[in-house]
Amino acid sequence: MKLKTVEGKELSLSDDVFSKEYNESLIHQAVVAYMAAGRSGNKAQKSRSDVSGGGAKPWRQKGTGRARAGTSRGPIWRKGGVTFAARPRDYSKKLNKKMYRAAMRSIFSELVRSESLIVVDAFEVEEPKTKLMLTILEKLGAHNALLVGDESNESVELSIRNIPHCDVLEVSALNPVSLVAHDKVVMTSAAVVKVQEWLS
Repeated sequence: MKLKTVEGKELSLSDDVFSKEYNESLIHQAVVAYMAAGRSGNKAQKSRSDVSGGGAKPWRQKGTGRARAGTSRGPIWRKGGVTFAARPRDYSKKLNKKMYRAAMRSIFSELVRSESLIVVDAFEVEEPKTKLMLTILEKLGAHNALLVGDESNESVELSIRNIPHCDVLEVSALNPVSLVAHDKVVMTSAAVVKVQEWLS
């Protein structure tokens, strides 16, 4: 399939990457897996065995009139441990590489179908100025946009960081969450070529 860049140049797109059916359930799995993998899962609390002290029996078993107690670090005691103490855990979900790549193809195909993918030859930003980037985005009609380049561009990154709802990524850092979260995806021609090489 063919797609014209903003400058009017014709770009060939691979049908294997940009003409796939929209698979909502697969995209949902990819998004959930990506977000779950980003969770730290390092919450931890101390149970009665982790709290220091409490080794000696507070008082003898019988004859005091009080309830029997084996440790002063039980959950019902002040300075005691937590009943069901939280432990560090891994939230990541398994998603096969084939499934992940298929989800990315499905997202890109939907971007093309909905005319949400804008291709430019390059991001022309002479100096890191937010005002210049706003002008470029205004011309493209992209107010909630993800800019994707084939390599890092410091001028673009500095120009866009103060613009709300806009972000910039390299192809190597692309992920389903960023693609789905923005109304428009603006890619350079070189980035499109890289994506095709990656997902073909």
